[in-house]
Amino acid sequence: MAQKRSIFEDVTGETTTPQAPTPGLIDRAAKTAPRAMRLWLVLLFALVAVMILVGGLTRLTDSGLSITEWNVIKGAVPPMNEAAWLVEFEKYKTIPEYELQNKGMALSEFKQIYWWEWGHRQLGRVIGLVWALGFFAFLIARRIPTGWTGKLLLLGVLGGVQGAIGWWMVSSGLTGTMLDVASYRLALHLGIAFLILGFLTWFIMELTRGSRDLLQARRMRERKLFSMSTGLLHVTGIQILLGALVAGIDAGRTYSDWPLMAGGFFPPDPFSITPIWRNFFEDAGLVQFIHRIWAYLLLAFGIVVWARGRRSAHGRTRRAFHAVLAMLLAQAVIGIATVMMAAPWHIAIIHQGGAILLWVLILRARFLAGYPMAASVREGTK
Repeated sequence: MAQKRSIFEDVTGETTTPQAPTPGLIDRAAKTAPRAMRLWLVLLFALVAVMILVGGLTRLTDSGLSITEWNVIKGAVPPMNEAAWLVEFEKYKTIPEYELQNKGMALSEFKQIYWWEWGHRQLGRVIGLVWALGFFAFLIARRIPTGWTGKLLLLGVLGGVQGAIGWWMVSSGLTGTMLDVASYRLALHLGIAFLILGFLTWFIMELTRGSRDLLQARRMRERKLFSMSTGLLHVTGIQILLGALVAGIDAGRTYSDWPLMAGGFFPPDPFSITPIWRNFFEDAGLVQFIHRIWAYLLLAFGIVVWARGRRSAHGRTRRAFHAVLAMLLAQAVIGIATVMMAAPWHIAIIHQGGAILLWVLILRARFLAGYPMAASVREGTK
């Protein structure tokens, strides 16, 4: 009985062993992206996420003005004895927050708010140090993939800008009659934090897939879905900034009824401050109203984007948009609970954590719309 010919048998009757494809330039470039770099970025991501939450708690506990000076090096060491504590406390007594709101505060109470602000600043120093050590280590070792030096340097630049904005924000509450920092500066500070978190998320996803995989996947890009998810990201970003305005003036604790505000659709006297533009930053009722209305628009647009995403030809992309909708609905419920409970710190910080998770999930869905992952035969189209 004749044996079956091998599909690799040539016309001379000799058999040849199939050669493994030789990796091209893209493959070799992808291999230069070390696993250590991804772990480094994941560590930075975790630190920035914690930084956002600690910053939220610092605001919710009215601790942000407890340190009245900005010393990058010297400020890393907290008061080490009672005399040092008294010096810091005396500095705090000179600002409006103490005079108009906390006059008579005990030293033990001051220590509580001081530790929140010190911890927030110290975490910022740790993030800067982790970035610097990682970046220059990879740079010196020449382990940074082609085209990535600028991306990684951008993270450091944004971190430096964030530190400067942080002090600019704090300085707004140290003079005059301000009891808190300027809400628009707080919004910018939080916005930069989410921008850094967004870049970290995107870079981690890029390094996880590799250059060759991304180049091939881009040919299958779902352009309409990618564009819609980009819009959803922008609408969500605006809502995060509006949330910072709410937090900046404690507007979330002003009207605790829902869906109405003080029994009506509009809050009472929404334009009582002059000049009129200040109402959009300083009137608690109007700021909370805008945050509510934008949330409704965000939810509606999110459902539209989800309806488009659920028709994707790629299973992982569909599931990514399912996760976005689920988190969007959960965040809406948490937001309503935060308002109706007058924004207690433990609920408000969950709401802020939900914003982080929603932000990351939208980025993930957008990434998969732009760079779909082909399903395996076993996975099918589920």
